[in-house]
Amino acid sequence: METLTYPGVQETLYREIMSNGLEVVVLPKEGFSKTYATFATRYGSIDNRFAVGDQAPLSVPDGIAHFLEHKMFEEPTGDIFATFASQGASANAYTSFDRTVYLFSATEQIDANLETLIDFVQHPYFTDENVEKEKGIIEQEINMYRDNADWRVYYGLIDALYHVHPIHIDIAGTADSIRQIDKETLYRCYETFYHPSNMFLFVVGGVQPEKVFELVRNNQARKTFEEQGKINRFFDEEPASVKQQRKTAVLPVSLPKCLFGFKEELPKLSPEELLRTEITTKLMLDTLLGSSSPIYHELYDDNLISDSFGHEFNSSPDYAFSIIGGETRNPDELLGRVRAAIEAAKESGLNEQSFERTRRKRIGGYLRLLNSPEAIAGEFTRYRFRGADLFQLVPIFEDITLAEANKRLREHFNWDRMAVSIVAKDPI
Repeated sequence: METLTYPGVQETLYREIMSNGLEVVVLPKEGFSKTYATFATRYGSIDNRFAVGDQAPLSVPDGIAHFLEHKMFEEPTGDIFATFASQGASANAYTSFDRTVYLFSATEQIDANLETLIDFVQHPYFTDENVEKEKGIIEQEINMYRDNADWRVYYGLIDALYHVHPIHIDIAGTADSIRQIDKETLYRCYETFYHPSNMFLFVVGGVQPEKVFELVRNNQARKTFEEQGKINRFFDEEPASVKQQRKTAVLPVSLPKCLFGFKEELPKLSPEELLRTEITTKLMLDTLLGSSSPIYHELYDDNLISDSFGHEFNSSPDYAFSIIGGETRNPDELLGRVRAAIEAAKESGLNEQSFERTRRKRIGGYLRLLNSPEAIAGEFTRYRFRGADLFQLVPIFEDITLAEANKRLREHFNWDRMAVSIVAKDPI
């Protein structure tokens, strides 16, 4: 058992790699009544072409990672949610672009719930009948989201930004793609990505680390996993340009929804460099467009935006893009005003006092996050899969300079790489 101490945030983590390659990290939180556990695999919606070791690449239908997540909750004895509920736990799961996470929270029967979490994720049960049944359920889910304006404007933007990278494909896939999924393909994906060496278990709350490790050791000793080679992921080369500069959809909304974003090609960065770039970009965006910025207040006072206006930045070794916007009475006026403000900021640079205020606000938000077991578990896993460490963020926040933020401001806002997505009740 390895001990990881973080004096800056007064936290101590405990880590162990099981003999089958499963990484387990425990964060005891003295005085916390709730325990939160996540069991995650480095497998998301973008992993639709892969190979293990020297095998030939395999292409699988879009949406299969999400489909697999749904099917994992079905056991021969019934629905695993009922088991968790009988043990006083609340369970859930989600699939993102690059990971699938299974989780529970509970205040009692922690050992039983942890065993249940590990066992059901490591025990797939797919039949021709239950796979066919699931297709109808997921198709209904896909159709439901197509009527959701927030979903349409968000994924509409990503689809406009990217030509071929699978990030532009809905996480759930399409009605056509999920019809191609069969039991054999599910098992192939499961055996590839759900191997313990590709997974990570994180437990946070009122637990004793050695007791958790002993439980996991004994659990894994009862199971047999063949050794597995490296998982190789394959992506077609993505053009630098955006696929579509403007994408619109018509839905019955009270106000138009407008999102715009910028696509970047980041050089091949180390995990540490990528993390610093991500944090610097988020600081820059918050300073420039956050709720305390002059631009935000001018647009709000002119009734061009509501408190739905926001921004985010997503990055990985394979993609990077921003998303900015919200509801607006006039999408084109909003775009013009924001563009003018960004160009002015490129000339003058960010205000130093605003930048320092944003830095302090971000650090404060991060420290508040450390009081939430749910937030810690989700964010620690996300950073871990990218080779970074959630508990080492404060020194990075403190070290980033105004000059770095201004450099990112001028690099990121390239108008040739901007796309716009609009959902309105009438064509715009």
